[in-house]
Amino acid sequence: MRIAVVCPYAFDAHGGVQDQVERLVRWLGEEGHEAWAVAPGSGGPPGTRTVGAWRSVPGNRARAPIAVDPRAVRRVAEAVADADVVHVHEPFMPMVSLGALLAETPPVVATFHADPGKVGRRLYRLARPLMRRVAGRIAVATAVSRVAASAITGVPRVRIIPNGIDLDRFDPEALAIPGRVLFIGRDEPRKGLDVLLQAWPRILRDVPGATLRVVGSERDSGPVGVTFLGRLGAEEKAIELGRCQVLVAPNLGGESFGLVVLEGLAAGRAVVASALPAFAAVAGDSAVLVPPHDPVVLARAVADLLVDPAAARRLGDRAAARAAAFGRETVLGAYIAAYRDAMAHSG
Repeated sequence: MRIAVVCPYAFDAHGGVQDQVERLVRWLGEEGHEAWAVAPGSGGPPGTRTVGAWRSVPGNRARAPIAVDPRAVRRVAEAVADADVVHVHEPFMPMVSLGALLAETPPVVATFHADPGKVGRRLYRLARPLMRRVAGRIAVATAVSRVAASAITGVPRVRIIPNGIDLDRFDPEALAIPGRVLFIGRDEPRKGLDVLLQAWPRILRDVPGATLRVVGSERDSGPVGVTFLGRLGAEEKAIELGRCQVLVAPNLGGESFGLVVLEGLAAGRAVVASALPAFAAVAGDSAVLVPPHDPVVLARAVADLLVDPAAARRLGDRAAARAAAFGRETVLGAYIAAYRDAMAHSG
């Protein structure tokens, strides 16, 4: 098959959707299909067809690197015209993904990723007539979780296909460094880094000598024992996961899946995460879930695992077993089935 995988966000900026698109293009190529990404900006996996400039705009308590130039619609139509099927991520996001739906091009599989929040859901309702019209172009609709699916209107029979992960990049047998805690995420309020930093003095009080490594965020300085590493590549991040004793995901909301939680599970680490619906759906009983916004409870949960390595290892063993359901065979197989169903639908 020839598959155009449309990403509304520029690869020049890092994000979970871009990560999934890059992985899916690579997986499809390794399976013998011809796949390419379509996105704004100048980055992307080999073969990416770029469709113009992007701007950073606010949304869902973060910023989104999207195209706002209406001319992107025509460019997207040209970039997907020779595909057998078009896989559009975040299909209602302007202008690249929405442009793929507006174009009279090959059959469309759509994947919804984000929990749009209260404001986004309100906008969806206001724009329902337009959404209904463009939704008619979707042959097969998918969502990465039930949280993401809950906001979709006018699109029947949504399939849940979770985000995928390269399980072979992680080593659940790696030896953790005692007392090491890891945070992975951008320095945005909803990722909860400030809550973890508020909890950190309590963790140090209970576990003297503990260290916190922060991946994906950069600050000039931090509390004692905290090191900011900035953005790391996939292999470096996997090494950091293998060395930590506890991964902490203290996110405050606005999450529709929980890729960071999944990475912690795949690495066989003990995970402490906010009790968000999306995180609970990914982790099941393989993580410790705590109320968001509560540094006291967070500190206690992390410290309890640091001082009890056997409990941390037992939790990590359950985590690695849980992660197997999100591997390449399951996720890619579900998408290939969706592509074939979309092509049959259009025929």
